[in-house]
Amino acid sequence: MRKSMWLLAGLVVLGLLVAACAPAAPQVTEKEKLVEVTKVVEKEKVVVVTPTPVPITGQLFTNLGPGDVPTIDPALSTDTSSVQIVELTRGGLTRQNEETTATEPGMAKEWKASADGLKWTFTLNKDLGVSWVKYNPATKKVEQVMGEDNKPRLVTAKDFEYGVKRTLNPKTASDYAYVLNFFIKGAEEFNTADTKKVSEEDLKKLEDAVGVKAVDDWTLEFTIKEPAGFFPAVAGLWVAHAQPSWLIAEKGDRWTEAGFFQGYGPYTLKEWVHEDRISVIANPFWPGTPNIPKPKINEVTWYMLDATPALANYETGKQDTTYEVPLGDIDRLKADAKLSKELKIAPILCTYYYGFNTKKKPFDDPKVRLAFSMAVDRAGLIKNVTKGEQEPAQWFARPGLTAAPTLKDYPDLGVKSDPAGAKKLLADAGYSDVSKLGEITLMYNTSESHKKIAEAIQQMWKQNLGVDVKVVNQEWKVYLKTLQEDAPQIWRLGWCQDYPDANNFDKEVFRTGGHESKSTNWSNKKYDDLVDQAARETDLKKRTDLYAQAETILVKEDAAIIPIYWYTRVNLTKPYVKRTWSVLGGLEHYEKWELLPH
Repeated sequence: MRKSMWLLAGLVVLGLLVAACAPAAPQVTEKEKLVEVTKVVEKEKVVVVTPTPVPITGQLFTNLGPGDVPTIDPALSTDTSSVQIVELTRGGLTRQNEETTATEPGMAKEWKASADGLKWTFTLNKDLGVSWVKYNPATKKVEQVMGEDNKPRLVTAKDFEYGVKRTLNPKTASDYAYVLNFFIKGAEEFNTADTKKVSEEDLKKLEDAVGVKAVDDWTLEFTIKEPAGFFPAVAGLWVAHAQPSWLIAEKGDRWTEAGFFQGYGPYTLKEWVHEDRISVIANPFWPGTPNIPKPKINEVTWYMLDATPALANYETGKQDTTYEVPLGDIDRLKADAKLSKELKIAPILCTYYYGFNTKKKPFDDPKVRLAFSMAVDRAGLIKNVTKGEQEPAQWFARPGLTAAPTLKDYPDLGVKSDPAGAKKLLADAGYSDVSKLGEITLMYNTSESHKKIAEAIQQMWKQNLGVDVKVVNQEWKVYLKTLQEDAPQIWRLGWCQDYPDANNFDKEVFRTGGHESKSTNWSNKKYDDLVDQAARETDLKKRTDLYAQAETILVKEDAAIIPIYWYTRVNLTKPYVKRTWSVLGGLEHYEKWELLPH
């Protein structure tokens, strides 16, 4: 559509030039008109350089993994599948480069902090003229959303203010609002208010006191609790995206469904067949910026398949790329002359770990938790099971993040495999007779890969500790709810960076009130003080030392989690797909991809 509109406009201009520079003439062909215009331009010595738009063509097919996308509501999204769709269909004030992790302009063209670092002002790029859009199933076209004045409804600072406050509103029940609570003044008071005890009037007062304000349509101002140089990255997160107040008021929870959905990013939602597939379509009204260009691929469709059927799709040409590959096929793929060239293995900023519900016996004892952690042979797991060149994790915050400890500087930090030490520790905790431990359950979200890893670690615990562990699984959407409401004794998760700083791992996930507070039921004041101090510290070495101390508490002294490995990405991509390689862990910027002729 974009290309055809440009050609039509060009022909109109050419026609006007002919009319102005030549007398009336009989009907001529379009080719003759173009020749005449060329003569006129040459005569006047005018050189016009018009860039040729890159055509928006083709449909890319890929995979998200088994289970439905939990939500594409930015206020409610917590997982990589949800955030992937959210980030393509709308944009934050800032944008993280998927290859360098740099914080780049998004909807804001610039931002600045006050002298004391407590006030951040973001100026939206008014010249972009970004409008809200929706896909119309009846016309099969993306259309602009019209305002009450019957003009395209533009995305403004007021939409961002609404989005932040909706995320924080306790009635929204956002599991990711805690990120904003850590930073924005008044956010925690509003977000944690008991709606059963607080009147609507008092709740409105708490909302008005939140430190986010649209000064005008193009200026958004944040007031934060204490200086944080990385706040622009936080302000760009999906929970702080603009949200359509008028649509939410009309449709309620159904506003994110296909046919209702409104967004403003390089793509917008086209189709969502729950439990099967989800598709986005290029937004022809997205103006394009240097770091968020106009899409070159017209549609992207994600299947919701496990690794084996997804690989079958790929090998039969039904998918152009895979999210992951089955662990049991990695050796075959590496040995295959053709597929080995399409296989990509590279580090990403994520950590694979198991967590404990520290309120459930026998894991209310840190000695028992540490024993189970020390009994895991991380190197053996990678060599014999995952085979994806992952790195054994001794702590949580993945090296490569700002202020995260590295193995070079902290080789003895954290926890390592030590089966003999693990068995002794279990005995010291009073469990020489392991039958006294009672029934133990490890839960994971349904996935072939997670199943193989769980069964391998189950065997390690049997061999190294003599303990029988029951392994169970749940579908992804149900699993996330279980972790927040009644986590099992042991559970698995991966954490991928929201922004590339150790604060996003150590403080935002495991500090009291953090993302996994409910799952672990763990809290430690010394740990909280260390990560709070690290967030304020400006000296990089001192910050790193503080996080190292915090990690010692998290994975060793209290052993609230079992760090298992630092991720790599292991996937396949067809040679005709020209793409970027994201280190963000499950978040791809498809608007930068291109399908080459094939």
